[in-house]
Amino acid sequence: MEPALIGTRLASAAIGPLLKKLLVSDGPGAGLTAPDATVRLSSLVSFRGERRTLTEKDVRKLAGTLVGRSLDGQGEPPFPADEAEAVTDTLAKTLIALGDLDMDDVQAVRLGHRELARRLRATAPAPDGLSTDSALYLDSMTEWASLHILEFFTRRSTFVARSLVEQTRGQTELIAKIDEIIRRTPRVDGRDADFERRYLTHLAKKHGRLTIYGIDLHESPDRWPLDMAYLSLEATGREPVPGEAAQAVRQRDPAAVRADLALARHDKILLRGLAGSGKTTLVQWLTLSAATDHPAEGMAYLRDRVPFVLPLRTLTRHGERLPSPDRFLSAAGCPLTPPEGWADRVLAAGRGLVLVDGIDEIPEAERSRARDWLRGLLDTYDGNRWLVTSRPTAVRDDWLAQDGFAELTLSPMTRTEVSTFVRRWHRAAGADAAPFEQPLLDALRTTEHVARLATNPLMCGLICALHRDRRGYLPQGRKPLYEAALSMLLARRDRERDIGTPYGITLHEAPQIQLIQRLAYWLTVNGRTQLDRAHAESIVTEALPAVQEAAAHAPGAVFTHLLHRSGLLREPTTDTVEFVHRTFQDYLAAKALVDRWDIGVLVRHATDDQWEDVIRMAVGHARPRECAEILRELLAAAAAQDRRARLRLVTLAATALDHATEVAPEVRDEVRARAAEVIPPRTPDEARELAAVGRLVLDLLPGPEGLTDGEAETTVIAASHITVDAAIPYLSRFAAHPALAVRAQLVWAWQRFEARPYAEAVIAGLDPADLRLLLDDDERAAEVLRLGLTPEALEIGAGVSYPQLSALVARCDLRQLILTRGDEDPALPPLGPLTGLTAVSVEGVRLTADSWRELAALPRLASLVIEADSMDSRPADVVLPAVGTLRLLPATGTNGSRSLEPVAAAFPALRQITARGLSLLGAEHLPAHVRIVFS
Repeated sequence: MEPALIGTRLASAAIGPLLKKLLVSDGPGAGLTAPDATVRLSSLVSFRGERRTLTEKDVRKLAGTLVGRSLDGQGEPPFPADEAEAVTDTLAKTLIALGDLDMDDVQAVRLGHRELARRLRATAPAPDGLSTDSALYLDSMTEWASLHILEFFTRRSTFVARSLVEQTRGQTELIAKIDEIIRRTPRVDGRDADFERRYLTHLAKKHGRLTIYGIDLHESPDRWPLDMAYLSLEATGREPVPGEAAQAVRQRDPAAVRADLALARHDKILLRGLAGSGKTTLVQWLTLSAATDHPAEGMAYLRDRVPFVLPLRTLTRHGERLPSPDRFLSAAGCPLTPPEGWADRVLAAGRGLVLVDGIDEIPEAERSRARDWLRGLLDTYDGNRWLVTSRPTAVRDDWLAQDGFAELTLSPMTRTEVSTFVRRWHRAAGADAAPFEQPLLDALRTTEHVARLATNPLMCGLICALHRDRRGYLPQGRKPLYEAALSMLLARRDRERDIGTPYGITLHEAPQIQLIQRLAYWLTVNGRTQLDRAHAESIVTEALPAVQEAAAHAPGAVFTHLLHRSGLLREPTTDTVEFVHRTFQDYLAAKALVDRWDIGVLVRHATDDQWEDVIRMAVGHARPRECAEILRELLAAAAAQDRRARLRLVTLAATALDHATEVAPEVRDEVRARAAEVIPPRTPDEARELAAVGRLVLDLLPGPEGLTDGEAETTVIAASHITVDAAIPYLSRFAAHPALAVRAQLVWAWQRFEARPYAEAVIAGLDPADLRLLLDDDERAAEVLRLGLTPEALEIGAGVSYPQLSALVARCDLRQLILTRGDEDPALPPLGPLTGLTAVSVEGVRLTADSWRELAALPRLASLVIEADSMDSRPADVVLPAVGTLRLLPATGTNGSRSLEPVAAAFPALRQITARGLSLLGAEHLPAHVRIVFS
């Protein structure tokens, strides 16, 4: 969010005075005769030094006000509401960092608000664990606050006087320096500047479009504008600790940072990432940001940097020596010819952005030489920014640590990032792709195998392309999707990128699969996800003679090729191997089990939830007769199990049907008949028991059509106890159900799921008739307000803050209000507008005199639940004439007896009084018709 956009949410006239509180007032003059003629920022802030008027706690309150008003603005909130407290803490620390900057007000104004904001962020502790939206909001808010702070500086009476003094001094120094530069520097004509303009334009065009390799779908776009589609991912890792010895430079673990902003914090970075994780795309984005006049938000730190993009696979394609700066452009394939010595002058001036992409994409024997080449450049040129990328296992952990490189690793995409990627992909793909966006987002939430693959940009791009090419249809089952992914990773991606043979081996797709599935088989049968590298190599070596295409190569070379180029394997440590995705291990293990026909192994592990995917994919790989045998064996095994295991095996067999290419009708009917015995569940207990089977039950539960009210209720109970994202769109199908018990179960289930997706899909669609909405925290309360819902009955827990409670009461035309409060909160919000309120319950806090008057002003209030001690605070003149039923509760942690005499005076229309855990005395004071009930 740009600072200007924040300004539209926060009125400057209202917020400006808040920020002004951070600064102290000043006196006249330039301050030249003061004991310390340099006026540091620490003496200008109001929370430091002798003139302090604010505490750091006050600064946090100020930050909380800014954050709160941002959330209260029109339109979609700029960040998740549940991160408001963490955002407030981070913003407060950033504002407090103003007092730690070693500069004066004139220097601060000279920097400008963006650079001041950058220095504040660098001085303050980095935010920990915040979402990308929160981090972007903090960046923008810091820039916006910096703009106001600088404006305040320029209004100080001393500023103009001191600026004139500083200008005079600065001009004198500048003239002297320019004279010295002219004396020392040979004259260079304007060709450098002219060339740089042409070069940057060339880079912007070349790298301004994103390509996903390995997609051969004729209707899917293979390139799109990078500034439309780029998604900034997070990176984590370790950074050098200043002042420590070289052998100990990697000691401090920072919080996750935006990968494209990491070079703002560290001038040298080694970035690791799996195949398809976005390393090369990041290089393109950094290049584009430096080459354009109007970089994206946060990327201005690369302004005036000259990018040198050095893909190592290109530089060493024919065994050439790595280039010196004068050959950077020609070696990388740039058609432009720079003025002689231009690259040397750029790097010597510290203006370079050197992007060395793909250490893993050159032969292993050449990597040490590449490091020596890089060190030679580092020793020669200071002040530049350097990024080196690699797959995680291509070089050891401390490969560049002694050279001061921070080592970061790209993180897998979060669910929010996946959704953002899908939206941008479809926007970039054009209007024809728009209809397919929402169905794919739904599929990512409801189809587990698709969601499990969508963890990096490469796989997300494949899924988007497959979905669009099939006109909104993803293959039934996993097999076609995995086959497309394997084809891209094993064969097409390296070929289309023209990487060549870094390990001297060329293998087609089929032999690679044959070898790698042996590793998947061993891992799965032995209940492992990781094995020793030596053992992995021995498994491949043992299999080589049977794989004709690979048999001619040395076993060690074949294994190294599979490890580093297949895209399916990785080394989490130097002596272990695992699959990059567990789902690929399961898929290939299933193929190996079917090839070997180890049906006994499959059935023996059928009750193990780690084998569910393997068994279902084995059905997908199997031929018709093999498929029928697997399913029948599962049903036979189910008959010998206890009820829970039987439920698991029957549902596993039923869900495996969808993976079968062909299966005999009698086998299909038998499986469906067995599933119909347990689905839909008959009772709530059966529903919870069925839900314990897990995620696969969702694929079998029926929709609301044709179910009785009782069946619909137990079906919803089962689904609401399966707390995975895929349950949300399923439950949304019941939102319009007429049965109150079904809708009440949907309301109860909200607490088990993420607040916003469930609110949008389920809560917003509920028929509110006779329904009480349960809110137990601010996040869910905020969703009710955001969606504009106006329920007639609310049950609000102690986790909802008083401001949110007040906002809800003001918004809704309530008939029933149930409150659980804490001692720190007022008992009731203003209830004046709720003239239709008929029932109120207040638990956990004693009513105040003001609360009693609020209740007495409600003309239709007929039912009241309060703590018995609240009767003691009722003003004598307060009467509630319409209340017919009263329930008295013991105060929290207490019990005892209560007199009914004040009850009779307060409630003249009382018909029934209920007491829980109390003895009631003085029944003779009540009219004879009043019924007393103890519960």
